[in-house]
Amino acid sequence: MLQGDIPPYGMAFMNRTRRDFVRTLFAATACAGLSGPLLTRGLFAAGHSAGTLNFLIVGDWGRKGQKDQVEVAAQMGRAATRIGASFIISVGDNFYDDGVTSAEDPQFKLSYEDIYTDPSLQVPWWAILGNHDYRGNCQAQIDYAKKSKRWNMPARYFGRDEKIPGGSMVDLVHIDTSPFVSKYAGDAKMGGEIKSQNTSAQLAWIDERLSRSTAPWKIVIGHHPIYSGGEHGDTPELIEQLLPILRKNNVQAYFNGHDHDLQHLKAGDLNMFCSGAGSTVRATGVIKETQYAKSQPGFVAVALGGDVMEVRMIDNLGQVLHAASVPRVAV
Repeated sequence: MLQGDIPPYGMAFMNRTRRDFVRTLFAATACAGLSGPLLTRGLFAAGHSAGTLNFLIVGDWGRKGQKDQVEVAAQMGRAATRIGASFIISVGDNFYDDGVTSAEDPQFKLSYEDIYTDPSLQVPWWAILGNHDYRGNCQAQIDYAKKSKRWNMPARYFGRDEKIPGGSMVDLVHIDTSPFVSKYAGDAKMGGEIKSQNTSAQLAWIDERLSRSTAPWKIVIGHHPIYSGGEHGDTPELIEQLLPILRKNNVQAYFNGHDHDLQHLKAGDLNMFCSGAGSTVRATGVIKETQYAKSQPGFVAVALGGDVMEVRMIDNLGQVLHAASVPRVAV
């Protein structure tokens, strides 16, 4: 058997529960090496698991169907089908280069509705704003939820709970990071929108939401990275203002975009995943927090169980580039 192959499915293997089936496949990918199409097929062959909450995360994608965006969308459709994705998270920069002008803007069709067409992607999309979205009409993206059957952006920042099969819960806290970046206040196209936002109020809300949460899992989603080896690098304002709140409240993971690459970083017990490669990519690098980094179009797939979150970074060719396991409780 070649390195990276998944063992044949014997009768004993098929008699396992669906939950054990997916868990075994995830474990096999972590141990067998992360290249080749056989691995990708094996990883997702089990379909929706009875024991995990499965979803995709993509960012920095809205480019009217350019080649990389279309390829990533196609692989997202295949992955969502195979894992039974319950929803999709967009980590911002939904529409380039200057956001949208209204809820009737053609970009919604050209960059979103016409691209993410696979039946498996017709699930709820939970979206946040990126800095390029701030260059347009932010309210229009909130308003579009009234027109779309799947687009969800109830506010510039919001929280929601999801049930994990088996009875556990996850608190997903979607935040609005652009107003924290001080240089944006001087930008001619976005300065007015940036200055209209109260970052102190948002920080207080984040802390209060996380502090009162009784969910065993706490995941925060923002556009800008806290730490990054990519083109934009670290976001000092988030290191100073957001990171202490995440650590105080024992947040297990932070997902972001902004840098056009795929990265996994770790600072203490906090795992950080950049999924900003939904279309055009840029060079990335390595810093002391880096666990993995690659400049390749792609997205992230997540299988969240009661005790472990499995994260897979998948490229525009359908290959699993990186696998990570995040425990609910740090060991």
